[in-house]
Amino acid sequence: MQPVPVGAADTGMGAGVHGYFARGLAAVLEGGRGEDDQVVPASIHDFFVASSSVAGALIGLLFVAISVSSVRLAQDKAGAPLHRVRAAAALTAFTNALAVSLFALIPGHTIGPAAVAGAAGGLLFIMASLLSLIRLRQVRWDTALEALFIVGLAIVFAFQLIKGAEVIAERDVPGAVNRIAIVMVFCFMIGIAQAWELIGGPSIGITQEITALVRGRKRGAGESVEEESRP
Repeated sequence: MQPVPVGAADTGMGAGVHGYFARGLAAVLEGGRGEDDQVVPASIHDFFVASSSVAGALIGLLFVAISVSSVRLAQDKAGAPLHRVRAAAALTAFTNALAVSLFALIPGHTIGPAAVAGAAGGLLFIMASLLSLIRLRQVRWDTALEALFIVGLAIVFAFQLIKGAEVIAERDVPGAVNRIAIVMVFCFMIGIAQAWELIGGPSIGITQEITALVRGRKRGAGESVEEESRP
């Protein structure tokens, strides 16, 4: 009995999905493509070199920031769960960028599985963070910005998961790798924003400043009316 080729057996949605991941798993187990056929284009190789260096430096600075602000965070008992989520979110974003960037520098088919694994771990962290905030009743209007960052990080990880699967399945590999590189930039931006909130950095926004300006003018107008009404 002749063996049935994989292409002939991959009929239907179930078989297609099975073949999709089977080819990716086989590529990983066989050791990738080798040094002569790089998954990461040469034009973006230097980006991942710089990305890994930046991620390592930011992780070190994050540890320093957590140590410096530990006394302030210990005094704020009510906001402690939120501070823990911020620190973990920044660390998750930076670690994901570091791991994917380092695996991208290894010859062979490694960036795809690394991107999928990092994204899956990030999505699990986001689920755990949301459940923790709900359990501790930390979901309030004043934490809306924090929730927005978490949702943004979830979108970034979901996009990374899709592009990592495309690399494994060898579908538009150069384009998928380029988009994974863009995801690394967003990880840095979100992680830096979370670290800034963690250390209690000043928050100056256009909406906040306009609101304060309007309130100040109303308060000044009210005081002038009171002075004029006095005998």
